[in-house]
Amino acid sequence: MTDEQLLNLLIQAKLLDENQALKIKREALINDQKVERIIYDQQLVSDVDIASLKSKVLGIPFIRVPLNQIDSKLLEIIPEETARTYEIVPISLDGNNLIVGMLHPDDLKAQEALKFIARQNKLNLGVYVISYGDWQEFLKKYSPFKTEIESAVRSLGLKSKEGSTRKLIQLEESLGEEEAPIIKIVSETFKEAVKQNASDIHIEPQEKSLRIRFRIDGDLREVATLPQELTQAIVSRIKVISNLKIDETRIPQDGRFRTKIFDKEIDFRVATFPTPLGEKVAIRVLDPTVGLKDFNELGLIYENLAKAERGLNKPYGMILITGPTGSGKTTTLYAFLQKLNKEEVNIVSLEDPVEYFIAGVNQSQVHPEIGYDFASGLRQILRQDPDIIMVGEIRDVETASLAVQAALTGHIVLSTLHTNNAIGVIPRLIDMKVEPFLLPASLSLMISQRLFGRLCDNCKIAEEAPPQIQEVISNALKYLPEELKSKYKPPYKIYHSKGCSICKGRGILGRIAVFEVLEMTPQLEEIIISSPTMSKIIEEAKRQKMIFMRQDGILKALEGLVSIEEIIGGTEEF
Repeated sequence: MTDEQLLNLLIQAKLLDENQALKIKREALINDQKVERIIYDQQLVSDVDIASLKSKVLGIPFIRVPLNQIDSKLLEIIPEETARTYEIVPISLDGNNLIVGMLHPDDLKAQEALKFIARQNKLNLGVYVISYGDWQEFLKKYSPFKTEIESAVRSLGLKSKEGSTRKLIQLEESLGEEEAPIIKIVSETFKEAVKQNASDIHIEPQEKSLRIRFRIDGDLREVATLPQELTQAIVSRIKVISNLKIDETRIPQDGRFRTKIFDKEIDFRVATFPTPLGEKVAIRVLDPTVGLKDFNELGLIYENLAKAERGLNKPYGMILITGPTGSGKTTTLYAFLQKLNKEEVNIVSLEDPVEYFIAGVNQSQVHPEIGYDFASGLRQILRQDPDIIMVGEIRDVETASLAVQAALTGHIVLSTLHTNNAIGVIPRLIDMKVEPFLLPASLSLMISQRLFGRLCDNCKIAEEAPPQIQEVISNALKYLPEELKSKYKPPYKIYHSKGCSICKGRGILGRIAVFEVLEMTPQLEEIIISSPTMSKIIEEAKRQKMIFMRQDGILKALEGLVSIEEIIGGTEEF
């Protein structure tokens, strides 16, 4: 099935419209990529829907690849290079019957390759259609992390030493001849981080070892301990690929590089930090398939969703997102940008730094050290004929004033602000010298958010909440609209996950945001102009039937998405 045929099928099935198909086709030609990959990366159509459609057209059954049940011996039958080249995966081997999944079962070259493998191993073939996402996930099984790391370390022939090792000169001498194992260690570390959906990699010199930790779902986990002698060599390798100064170890350095892992182009943002034991390296993993979410995947529900959609549909106004570091504000900003990203509008962003690159958005990174900060950048943006402006963060009085002026002059302005909740946005802006009378005309939405662990669907179980939690739930729900409150009846059920092989015993798979969204209204305008106290703003929020963050979290806990104990511990009462 050609790319053209696939696009036509998706149009006929009303999964894409003609304009979307044309853009995808154009992007495929420009970037020399396959249409299916572009659709998958941009999350335009579910890969399962595409596979099901192929299955019907080709008359070949569709199957989900049982990723957690694959026998490692199958990887020897179909090598990694073959799996990548012909887009095939081995699923199971029953006697002499090899079951294989194919992205394109009608590909003659792939068919010939499979027949050759079957003849060579004296096997019969059974073929199924698989989804692009399952194929991508399966490819990760060809890169076992610890085995590769251990093999690379062993090949160096290092001998264990007593006591602490701090002499960097000895380290340089021991690694002068052989670089390949070091390159392998660094490469496999990056691959494993992507495989585990890690957001950060920490490479930390210790007294007697080099510790490697990944941040996964918000928590740091140790994944490898290497000989301390490797510290400088590994850090130097990372510096080389990040274009940093190898001989400068006294001051922190920042760098960035992009590479292709598991058929995905991923950015790594590198920051070094000098310590007495050597340089610590923190690396942010910017995987667009993990960090970029569609608007509908954010977790906005009920009235919060309705308010967000109303705010994004307005022709102008500020939309401010608040929350602590690591609460997913940038992810929400990018999702909003993608929803607003249309051919007829000009979107310009100022970021520090640019985390993900979005086609169609004019993104610029500020450099405060040379005088190009958010405030000076905003002045320049207004000369670029923008319709929508995104400012990474409102940090100072000047940026706040310019953002308000941009909103007043007919622009949509998206930005973040550091406050504890949505209620605190108005007092914070007034504290930043914004005149109160300007806020009602310029401010559209105030959104606050936090991230919580998403319970594993495979091992979560429902149980009746204890009396104390029943009371907390009841108090949270009593302020909700009747039509929403009626969906949840006591005694309330809550969910817990004990851990399983799929979530690796943690009970959590990924994270989900809880929100609160405050909207500008005539009543709120009166409060701002007269005397904007916190208590009055809270009363207006309740009058708006705003779903407070704790309420949103409890609703998600009742749906089995999060642990209610984590919500109660991580949100404030209202």
